[in-house]
Amino acid sequence: MKAVRYGLGIAAALLLALSAASGARAQADDYPTKTVTIISDAAPGSTPDVDCRFVAAGLSKIWGQQVIIVNHPGANGSIAARAASEAIPDGYTLFMPALSTFVALPSVAPNLPVKLPRDFVPIGYTADNPMFFAVNPSLGVSTLPQLIALARKEPGKISIAVTGVGRLTHLTGLVFEQRAKINLLPVPYTAGPAAAMADVAAGRVSMIIEGYSGIVGAVKAGQVKLVAVASHERLPQFPDLPTVAETLPGFSATGWQVLVAPLHTPSPIVAKVSTDLSKVVSDAEFKEKLGKIGSYSHAMTPEQVLAFVQKEQSTWLPVLQKIKER
Repeated sequence: MKAVRYGLGIAAALLLALSAASGARAQADDYPTKTVTIISDAAPGSTPDVDCRFVAAGLSKIWGQQVIIVNHPGANGSIAARAASEAIPDGYTLFMPALSTFVALPSVAPNLPVKLPRDFVPIGYTADNPMFFAVNPSLGVSTLPQLIALARKEPGKISIAVTGVGRLTHLTGLVFEQRAKINLLPVPYTAGPAAAMADVAAGRVSMIIEGYSGIVGAVKAGQVKLVAVASHERLPQFPDLPTVAETLPGFSATGWQVLVAPLHTPSPIVAKVSTDLSKVVSDAEFKEKLGKIGSYSHAMTPEQVLAFVQKEQSTWLPVLQKIKER
């Protein structure tokens, strides 16, 4: 009799598991049936924010449902990370963090929910954003070597706008100082690039390092001058703009964003979002829009995202250690 009851128990458990799996697949087939929210750790108007909105528009077109962006900038991304990690894991709240959230935060706040796959389920890759170096024309330099020479001549006098302490823009500036053997005067801002760009454009601050979409208006208006980009090689849209590596060999700094979901989000939904995201980032029109703001993209599977993020963490860790030792 006990054996019969045991067998019935196993059968019931299997039926429940099969029923749950079937229900999850059915839920994914219908997904989404309502508005999807993407939490962003970027300030409105910043390069990651613009990229995020392009992605949201693409997913909305595929799904026939509204996809909205909720910005939670500040505290190096920890506010957004907490909000996303505490969301109901049903696929209707997703998270699109920037590089610094998953790379810089774990080294200074290991208990925050900013690790893969411990705290979030990877979905796919969205965009990367090379860092652009721009100066106010009144500084009197037109190239990166000229900027470095002036900074060495006047240590601590050239001011640099820092659009988020601990963000990639900030980290890039610190590494630049180390590699170029110069000292700049940091001027921190907490609300993204808008206020910073206003001061750089007006000449109150000498230079800025930022994604292109955050400075494009000032560049086109002639209020700031691009002197270099921190991509591995010259960009197709900016063929005449030298890379930082042409002056400082091996130097590169490119931001990136990935899409993740709260832990325990059903696998079929994660798979569907990943497939649809791949369609968005592979679309020619989407790539053209990104290219105009100095951003680029390619598709990644959830497994590739996990491997990519872990590699980036190991790459930046030595840099962060050196910065903390300063």
